[in-house]
Amino acid sequence: MAPPNSRYFVVHETAYEYAHPVGLSRQLLHLRPRDLPYQTISQFNLTLAPQPESVIDALDSFGNPITRAQIEHNHSSLHVKASYWAEVQARQLPDETQTMPWEDAVYHLTYRRNVLPSPEILEATRYLFESPRVRNKREIANWAKAHFPPRAPLLSCVRALAEHIHSEFVFDPTATTVTTPVTEVFSRRRGVCQDFAHFMMSCLRSLGLAARYVSGYLLTHPPSGRPRMVGADASHAWVSFYLPNVGFVDVDPTNGIFPSNEHVTIGWGRDYEDIAPLRGVLLGGGSHNVSISVTVAPESEYGQLFTPQSR
Repeated sequence: MAPPNSRYFVVHETAYEYAHPVGLSRQLLHLRPRDLPYQTISQFNLTLAPQPESVIDALDSFGNPITRAQIEHNHSSLHVKASYWAEVQARQLPDETQTMPWEDAVYHLTYRRNVLPSPEILEATRYLFESPRVRNKREIANWAKAHFPPRAPLLSCVRALAEHIHSEFVFDPTATTVTTPVTEVFSRRRGVCQDFAHFMMSCLRSLGLAARYVSGYLLTHPPSGRPRMVGADASHAWVSFYLPNVGFVDVDPTNGIFPSNEHVTIGWGRDYEDIAPLRGVLLGGGSHNVSISVTVAPESEYGQLFTPQSR
């Protein structure tokens, strides 16, 4: 069990090996985490090989840190490594029995003539509608409504929905690809964290609630008696839904929990498309192989896992 305030050393490495030389590469990277009220990032370091001719740091339209990199000479591989310290504080949930009925939350998010929405409501409405990976479907809404009885507190409903997804859907890395439609995930009841996040968002949005996709990492616990292995972790995804008068609240349907201090947040968007770790456009290259290595190491294990040369 992690303490109330936890500090992790995070390393995310991606390597592309191309069948043919690439003459021009333009990359958009979402690898630097957000600083948040419950999360502080320090000693962030990003390296790319080969060295880009241009590197620009900025914010995207959702406020996430991004890096734009351009490589203008021939290269047969691309290696990207991000590392940093993340200090994460435990988050407290409101008393779920006292949260507003879910129908009232829908009402707050509904357009009403001559009613000017608050900046918070206006921001939340960005996450009400369909996006490339999330569908608002009647059959999904009908399935989700079993956990949204009349006048039930919104937080209680979301908890029940997340726990149901966790218990009924099977984690199966072979069942889907990055392009599998959410409707297929619904019918097969199998997939990975990205799929479960998109499906839960489809449930919430189909009911008229605002939900956004969160990208980050989850501290994993190695089997009893076995050491933590460098590179054995993976990116993770979960959901953040809007609770009026409180703000956005994170929920992890893959594990059926509300994230606290074992989740490191990179950023968020309407779905995976908005916050993919790396996205690029190439001239040349042909086919390619990609390998990804992620490590989330508690501070207490840092010295055991990393040599000075590997930090």
